[in-house]
Amino acid sequence: MTVLVDPPLWPRHGRLWSHLVSDTSLEELHAFALNAGIPERGFDQDHYDVPDEMHERLVTLGAEPVGTRELIRRLRASGLRIRARDRNHH
Repeated sequence: MTVLVDPPLWPRHGRLWSHLVSDTSLEELHAFALNAGIPERGFDQDHYDVPDEMHERLVTLGAEPVGTRELIRRLRASGLRIRARDRNHH
């Protein structure tokens, strides 16, 4: 039961973003996000996008900091990963 966060490397909307995932369940991920004050609109089917200024707080709250490759590897292994081509884009 682990929530993971990668480094804030992803540029969008004039800032850098991290990804927050669970390697166990979406329920665990949503509960962590709610506790951390991450808005529901940050959820993108298998992860939350979180701004760089939240990274340190997420780690303090218990998210395990990992590199992007490790995050993707563990998300795939969990069976929760949704491939880009299978995403519902709005």
